[in-house]
This record gives sequence, C-alpha cells and structure tokens, in this order.
Amino acid sequence: MELKTVGDQIARGLADLGVTTVFGVISIHNMPILDGIAAQGLIRFVPARGEAGAMNMADAYARVTGQIGVVLTSTGTAAGNAAGGQAEALTAGTPILHITTQVDLAFADRDRAAIHDVPKQPEMLKGISKAYFRIWDAAGAPGTLSAACSAAISAPTGPVSLEIPVDVQRMAPVASPRLQPPVAVRPVASDAALDELAERVRTAKRPMIWLGGGARGASKEATELVARGFGAVTSTMGRGVVPEDNAASLGAFNMTPEAADIFAGCDLMIVVGSRLRGNETRNNKLPLPGQLIQIDADASRCGRNYPVDQFIHADAASALGGLLDRLPAKLSTDPSFAHDIATARARSEGALRTRLGPYQMLADHLLARVPAGRHPWVRDVTISNSTFGNRYVTVAAPNLGVHAAGGGIGQGIAMGIGAALGSPDAKAVTLVGDGGAMLGISELITAVEENANLVYVLMNDTAYGVIQNIQDAQYDGRRHYSALKTPNFQKLCDAVDMPYARVDRIDDFADAFDAALKTEGPIVLEVDMVAIGPFAEAFAGPPAGAAGKGA
Repeated sequence: MELKTVGDQIARGLADLGVTTVFGVISIHNMPILDGIAAQGLIRFVPARGEAGAMNMADAYARVTGQIGVVLTSTGTAAGNAAGGQAEALTAGTPILHITTQVDLAFADRDRAAIHDVPKQPEMLKGISKAYFRIWDAAGAPGTLSAACSAAISAPTGPVSLEIPVDVQRMAPVASPRLQPPVAVRPVASDAALDELAERVRTAKRPMIWLGGGARGASKEATELVARGFGAVTSTMGRGVVPEDNAASLGAFNMTPEAADIFAGCDLMIVVGSRLRGNETRNNKLPLPGQLIQIDADASRCGRNYPVDQFIHADAASALGGLLDRLPAKLSTDPSFAHDIATARARSEGALRTRLGPYQMLADHLLARVPAGRHPWVRDVTISNSTFGNRYVTVAAPNLGVHAAGGGIGQGIAMGIGAALGSPDAKAVTLVGDGGAMLGISELITAVEENANLVYVLMNDTAYGVIQNIQDAQYDGRRHYSALKTPNFQKLCDAVDMPYARVDRIDDFADAFDAALKTEGPIVLEVDMVAIGPFAEAFAGPPAGAAGKGA
C-alpha cells in the first residue's frame, strides 16, 4: 500500500524488521503509527489496559519467543507509566523496542506546556534504557528505526527507547526503502584468551560453570561442557540452559549450604553471563572457588561483584564453543564429582520441601506438569515463588522461565499474557499472589479479550505475606499496613468473562489444575491459603530470612 505518512512507514518498517506483535495503548500522539498498523494488517496489535502492562507483556513475549518485544506508548505520563516495566526489562536484559512519542518539534524540550509535554522525558528514558534515539525528521525515520532495533538485540541486549514526535509521524516520507531484519552484533573472544582458559580447564579436577541469563543462547555448548566433566549451577535467569534434570547440575539451588559445600571443593568456576546478584550470593558473601573465570558480553561486568582470575569479553555461545574446540572429548575430572552434585541437589530439594508444609503437594504437582508440557513458567514476586517457584519447579528450556528479575511486585498478570501469546501451543502457567494481582488486575480483561492461553495460579493469603513474615521476624510482630482487602475473585472474574476455579483443600489442587490446563484460553485458579494454612516455615525474604537457606 502507499505510504502516506511516516507513521505508515514506521508500521511497515517494523514488519520488514520481523516484528509480528506490538503491545501498547492508543493515544492521540501515536495514532499515525497505529493507523498504519491497522491499515496494513501485517502486525498484531495487543491493546493493553495500561502502559505498564504493555511493557510487561512485551518483555515476557520477547523472553519466550527470542524475538524483539515492541511497545507503543504516548508522550509524557504514558511513557512514565511504562517506566517500571522497562526497568524490569533493563534488569533482565530483554531486547525491547519502546516506541514512544513526543510533542511537536517546535515545542519539544522547551517546557512550553504543550499537552502531554514532559520536558525531561529523554532523561527519564535514558535512565531506563540501554540506548535512546529520536527521529528528528522524515529523512531519518528508516535508519533510526533500524538502528534502534539493532541496538536492542545486540549484546548485551536490553530495552531501547525511540521517540517520534507526533508531527514527524504525520509527515510524508522522504524515501521508503525496505528494511532488512538486523543481525545482532556480539563480541568474540580472542584465541589467546581461549587458549589460556583451556589450559586452566585441563588441569582442573572439579570444575564448575555458573550460568546466568547471558548464557541463554549457549545451551548446546554449556550442556556439552557438563557432558565432558563440568558441574553446573545457574542463576534464576539462567535456568534451563543446562537441562534441569541433568545429574551434574545444582539447578538454581545456588546458595544452599549443600551448594556452598560443593563450591568449597571446586578448583575452578567459569561464570558465564551472570552478574552474581546479591540475592543469589548472600550479597556477595557466598564463598566461590578460588580460581574464578568470567565470560560476559558486557566488558564493564569484569570482576564487579567478585574478583576474577581471568575475564573474557565475549558472547557466551562463541566463547564456550571456542573452549570446547580446545578441550578433549572427556576431561580428566574427579569421577565422583557428578555424584556429589546430585546428592547436594537432592538434599537441597529435600530441605526446601520440608519448609513448604501443605504446599509440598502443590509444588510437586507443578513440578510434574510444567516441564512435561513445555509450558512457560511465569512467576510474580510471591512467597510461593521465592520458596518453590524459582528453584523447585523446573523449566523445559531456558526461554520458558519468566520471572520478575528486578524483584518488582505486580508484573505477573501482564507477563503471563505476553508469555501466552508468545507460546500459543502451550499454556502459560502463571504464579501470582493476591498482593501483586492488585497492581495488574485490569490486565485480566486483556487476557480475556486476546484469549491468551494461560492459567493464573493465584495464591491468596489476603496479605502481603512476606511483609508480615518480616514484621514478625524483625519488628516484634508489629504488622502495620500489610493486611489486604482483596476482591471476591470469583465475582471479579465473572464480571470480565474470565473462567474461574477455587481450591480450599490442598488435596483438590491436582485435579483442579489439570482441569485448568485443559481449559481453552485464560482461567484463574485461586488457592485459598487462609483455608489451607501457612507454610511449615515462614519465609521472611532476603537477606535476613534467606541467607544459608536457599530461599
């Protein structure tokens, strides 16, 4: 079709770049782009109920599909509404293109009080973005759009903001070249660095690899290293890079006492694509092996949280592939190493299960169903996720684990939608709490409207449960502001045509969950924790409640 405006050109350019889905909220300031999207019919637009939800949807969609997530917001407050979700994407390193708008160029950055104008919008966007771009005129539209997409997917990946003033969107295109999907730019390790690393590995008897989110594209290489004699452990973001049922993997049981014992016996650890976050290393006080190697696509990460003996600035897959080329088919490692790791993993799991009390059965059933069905496993910040969700319930592949890496509450409902739309052949199992649900509850309507194939497992204890546990543990039981008035979720679901089921006896969970999996489209399965009772051991959050317990 004829491209009459830059808005039309942006719509077609996104399709040329391989974008099939855009999340956002329509506004007077982004209508030229959305008019082009609707007229061309090449891209699915998902109208969220708020910009925060749209950003979370795009984030989860990108993690599950491996494609860039695209969000379209309006100027000022609307772009600000998306900021929390974009901070999450920045923390997780998710490739996101946030297309937002700007007032007419004559008024931009001048504090002239134009409608929706926020003079410091660029500074806000720069603070939550890997990179920031603005299209200043029609001539720059194709190249700037292409550059923004390239920046988002190139290592280290992350969210990129692109401002397009509304009057520029309405301009006639100067030229309309067809864009090509960008190729990600990734750093490559030097031969000398890999030679040095290979020499270190050859002499190691109990080598370990720690895999973070930056290693998600290196499953084949990491799994082969384990087959040759390495042990493995992951961050929460790195789950599934090595299959979580591999006997030589601790999975995400990364700071239990049993894991610490394994690390104490290791003579080399390679940390790949992980920042060794504080909540997974006891605020960097967890002892790690004395010979520590770091591989990361971000050169600034070198030794930031732990001192390292060697740093390799490289993409994970290329670096590990180059290392494998330099190693024998089987390393001369300690033959008991894998057995020791399997024992430590089993003991860590057993200790966790004893803390779950009645929720052992629920966790066990999710463990049996989620990876077997290759369902995306999406989790909001809840006690249930902090105990069994982040570690015990495994994922079938690294792209199927989605959680709020930045620890922000209330993102799960929207993330479940993005994961479901990105994985339509499986049901996105989404673990949320009543507290977090209050922040994103309007997006339940989006789930219904888009017929997103997901089940919300809603753990309802009518409180900010972890806050109450912290108040009990650290504030002599003074519970201020942590009790919640929650809606009648059955009535709420009925009001928006959302299928609903409820469990108030733990023995009923398995059948109710299996029935929910068979439901077409979305469904809320509420677990009445008040009726069922508390966990056997109260989770009081990091760092006071988690250190040494793997929580």
